[in-house]
Amino acid sequence: MPSASPRPAARRNDSPAAGFGRPLGGPWLVPGYDGRLTAYVSVRDAVLRWTQNAVGGDRWQGPEVLPAKGVTHVSVVHGENRYAHFLGLRTRPTGDGWSRVDVMNATQYQTARPMTQWHALGNPHKDIGTAGEVGAPTGVVTSDGALHVCVPTGSGSVELRREDAKGAWGAWKSLPAAGATDAPVPAATSTGLVEVLVPTRVSALYLRQAKTGAALEPAEAAGVVPVPGSATPLETGPGRITYYLTDAGGGGVVALRPGSWPLPLGGAPADGRIAALRTSLDGFDCTVLAVRGITGTVNLGVCATEGEQSGVWWTDTAMRCQGDPSIAHDGEGRLVVAVLDTEGRPTAARQEDGPGLTLSDWRLI
Repeated sequence: MPSASPRPAARRNDSPAAGFGRPLGGPWLVPGYDGRLTAYVSVRDAVLRWTQNAVGGDRWQGPEVLPAKGVTHVSVVHGENRYAHFLGLRTRPTGDGWSRVDVMNATQYQTARPMTQWHALGNPHKDIGTAGEVGAPTGVVTSDGALHVCVPTGSGSVELRREDAKGAWGAWKSLPAAGATDAPVPAATSTGLVEVLVPTRVSALYLRQAKTGAALEPAEAAGVVPVPGSATPLETGPGRITYYLTDAGGGGVVALRPGSWPLPLGGAPADGRIAALRTSLDGFDCTVLAVRGITGTVNLGVCATEGEQSGVWWTDTAMRCQGDPSIAHDGEGRLVVAVLDTEGRPTAARQEDGPGLTLSDWRLI
């Protein structure tokens, strides 16, 4: 168990101040196709990037500066093809007292290579006043490489736009959900299905596909209200997504699986996103959770995958951090936990040999 188009060139920035930022939305420690990990941090008008020098190594190159002028609420999404898709919002004054808000997208196709220029996906609303009320975009990549982008609107609806595997974008479509109070949480299964968890003031709503390529349809509501920004999806069985979130009513971590009652898991999370990853520990299929606790330190939880009812073992690593932690497997199959330390610098600990989950000392990336 735990103890602890044209492509602009990336610019190198060796200033210590370059490390001061916040993690990108979503899992911001991302495995690349070549097995190296990349960590992304958001700062004003840019994304900072650190990349492992070698597969499984503890030395990193960076920070490199990826331009993101005027783009806010940046998150990163990746799928089986290991492309890193960046999503965000750009707000530009129109000169008449209004502002135009566009959903933005850029892509990094290979580890440590430049990303594309940002391009606008437009806005699901034509009216400039309504368009200005869209929330931060979230996304998911299906097994065929298609990118699905969701945004919440000021009226409580959820809109979706899809890019197919060949790069062709469809039109914005309204999803059958109302009363959304936070960014929707899209997920994709290894069987090719897409589903979305939509937070509302009284519950969380499921939207699901009956088959690949079908429209998303409403399913049952979950009897729990997520803390905004806390939910994360994880495929815990073939075609089965478990959502881990913080219960706004009880304050602890909860596991949600469609068709099952919400299952309290304990823990003492703060108001950030929960990170979740499946891994093998001592020959058992386990799920590892990472949260920033209410005391400001990284807490890790371990349980049998889809066996949360048998107990979750929580450990406080004593590592103080800012923002949400992220976890990933490196190219050697070891679990790596990344955080920003109290000075905003990316820091990581790696799984070591031994029983259960034992982490190395924390090292600056």
